[in-house]
Formats: sequence, C-alpha cells, structure tokens
Amino acid sequence: MLITFSSSPPSSSFSLVRFINSKSPISELGLKRRTHVSKSLSSSICYSFCSSSNIGFHYKNQFFGEKSRCPHGKRGNFRSWAMAGFDFGGLESAQSVMEAAAVLTAIIVVHESGHFLAAYLQGIHVSKFAVGFGPILAKFNANNVEYSIRAFPLGGFVGFPDNDPESDIPVDDENLLKNRPILDRVLVISAGVIANIIFAYVIIFVQVLSVGLPVQEAFPGVLVPEVRAFSAASRDGLLPGDIILAVNGIELPKSGSSAISELVDVIKGNPKRNVLLKVGRGEKDFEIGVTPDENSDGTGRIGVQLSPNITISKVRPKNLLEAYNFAGKEFWGLSFNVLDSLKQTFLNFSQSASKVSGPVAIIAVGAEVARSNTDGLFQFAAILNLNLAVINLLPLPALDGGSLFLILLEAARGGRKLPLELEQRIMSSGIMLVILLGLFLIVRDTLNLDFIKELL
Repeated sequence: MLITFSSSPPSSSFSLVRFINSKSPISELGLKRRTHVSKSLSSSICYSFCSSSNIGFHYKNQFFGEKSRCPHGKRGNFRSWAMAGFDFGGLESAQSVMEAAAVLTAIIVVHESGHFLAAYLQGIHVSKFAVGFGPILAKFNANNVEYSIRAFPLGGFVGFPDNDPESDIPVDDENLLKNRPILDRVLVISAGVIANIIFAYVIIFVQVLSVGLPVQEAFPGVLVPEVRAFSAASRDGLLPGDIILAVNGIELPKSGSSAISELVDVIKGNPKRNVLLKVGRGEKDFEIGVTPDENSDGTGRIGVQLSPNITISKVRPKNLLEAYNFAGKEFWGLSFNVLDSLKQTFLNFSQSASKVSGPVAIIAVGAEVARSNTDGLFQFAAILNLNLAVINLLPLPALDGGSLFLILLEAARGGRKLPLELEQRIMSSGIMLVILLGLFLIVRDTLNLDFIKELL
C-alpha cells in the first residue's frame, strides 16, 4: 500500500511548510517525494512498505497568517529541496536513523497489534505475529502464538491457522477466522487501519501536550542556509543567511516550494549565463550577478542549499479542552493532505510510478526529519500512520481493502465464498508482488543513498 506524504498545495485554511533537510546541490532538484506502503491477507494479515514518488511532510499553520518580509523569532533549520539522492549524513546521523527506524517499527507493531487484538478478543485462533517477512531472526512462543522478527523489513503480518496443514485445529472449528461470521472477519481485517488512525491521533495529541504544534510565518523570497566552497555562488558573493528576493527582476512569492522551484528552474536553464539575483542581507537589499556552472547534463548549478523563507514557532494549549481542539484540527488537516496526495498520485500515476521508494527511503527521510528537528518525528509518525490507514483501504490484492472486498463479494453472493484456491491465488500473487517490489526498492534506494554513491 502506498504511503503518500502530502505534497499538494495547501487549502485556503492551511499554510504548509516542508521540514525535510537535504544536503545536495541545487542542480539536482528533487521536489516532493511521496511514499507508500503495502499489505495483504490470505491466511495472514500483513503489510509491507513500498512507496511512491515524492516524500513531503508539511506543517500547517492553522493559527497564523502570512506576515511581512522580515522574519522574527526562530527560523526553521530547513535545507535544500534539491536532493540528488537520499542522505543519511554519515556516522553522526546514526541516532536519527535509529529514531526513524524505531518509528517505522512502532507503526508496524501497532498495525499488526490491531489485527491481533481484534482476533484475540473475539476468541479467534491466531498462530503467528511477525515483524518483517522471510527467514526468522528471533522468535519465542507464548499461548500457542509464535512471535518473531524476520529478515526483510517490509512490514509484518498476523498469521491464522485456517489453512495450515500442520495445525491440529479441526477445519470446522468455529473459532477459525474463515468460519466466523462476516462481521467478525470485517472487524479483524479493518482493525489494523483503525489502530493506525487511533495511533496517529494519540501521537498528535501527545505532541500538542508535550511540545506544542509548530506554526509557520511565511515571508517573501528563498533562504540560503549554506553556500558550498568554491561554488559559483561563493565565487560571485552569495553568503549563508542571504535571502533571494527576486531572480532576473521577477519577485519570488511567499510560497516556499513554488519559490524554490521557480528559482531553481531559472538557474538550471542558464548555465554559464549571468543570472541577476536581488538579495536581502540584514537590513539591506542589493543585486548580485551569479553565473551558474554547467553540469554534465547541460543544466546550471550554483552550489547552494535553499529553504523556504519562514520562521517556525510553537503554540501550546492553555487547557485540556484546547489541546483536544488543536489535536483535532491537526488530525483532520493531515488527513485531508494524505487524501489529497493520494488523489494526485493516481491522477499523475504515469509520472509518479517511476519514483516509487521503499523502507530505506522512508527511514532516510525520517532520519533527515530527526536530524533537523526531533519534534518533527511526531508529524513523521502521524503521517505514516494516516497514509497506511488510507492506502490499506484500497480494494487491491495484498491490501486490507482487497480482503474486505472479497468479504463484501461473499456477502453479495448470499454468503457463498469464492473457491478457496482462487482466493488464495489472488492474495498470494499480491503478497509475492509486494515482496519482490519491496526487495527491489530496498536495493535501489540503498544505492541511491549519498554515502553509498560516494563509495561506488
């Protein structure tokens, strides 16, 4: 199933700001990466992290509007959207990588725990609870359930003994999942989605109470957090902390991502030709001519990192009622963005399909979030949960929605199930496709990491 990090334009009531860092030159613009996740149920309920193009996490300013040019307060530590590849940032980022991996693992455990508890509380037989797929790395048994950690970190699954030839449970046992009424099975299959939705709200509520909600103030232009040594920007006089207000006489808008995209397009389109930048430095505005160097593909680059020109502050609730109000607004805002991003993904599938990313990419983005701002892990986790919940409801093989569709089809047929062999083929093919795609994406995304590229 697809985990789609919203990258669509904000609605009129919300102002969005990306909070992912990148450490790549401006010439390699990679705006908006979306991420996706996958899942399946045959005699097990499982999901695995695949993903689609354009990972983009957003904070919404629900409480403040945009203000004048000069920012006040703490500026967000946002870096370039120009990323050549994912970057774990070397050994110093080991902690942030572990934090991102822990978030991903927690989401897997919560999702599968939803399925497990829904079955257990109804007295339905459960045989396995696994994090990951493939060979078992570690396991233990308790109450006739095998709990395991497996080799391939593509998700997890809850296994049922319904069609297990080694099970000693009679095939007509009323507490086998396949023998339970339709409503009982619907509850088990949908419980993972419900668990992720609840978990997302809990994460947001804890964020509101503990650190407050991040809000942004947007200002005209694009911030330059870093200028690379010996680059065209350094040679022609740009300094870290400069704000680029206009390019070739055209004022840049307040919208962070569109302003960055507009600036990058001009720079990439003018290799070895002078580009006139209006720059704000302190209280002074002046113009600097920069001549982009030429990349091997013929595009221009100037060797800077770019960030939306915004400041980030925190708003905290005054009481518990206000905390519920803040959390509710944030929850519904994030949910809207997830749904909107999913729509955009399918409407532009021909473009996004080639940019699918896997669990390595998700962890890479999470590590960047943790390295930039640990508070961002709250939003990272909430968005992953909401994406997993929404995508899992799609009526596709290997997703919870696919299993729900088969049950609804059974209900429409008057309680007559599809032939067992046909149902297993449908679901097994979906699971196999997910595993193969996931393994391919792990290899590809690993090779796309900046530090791996440097070794090759």
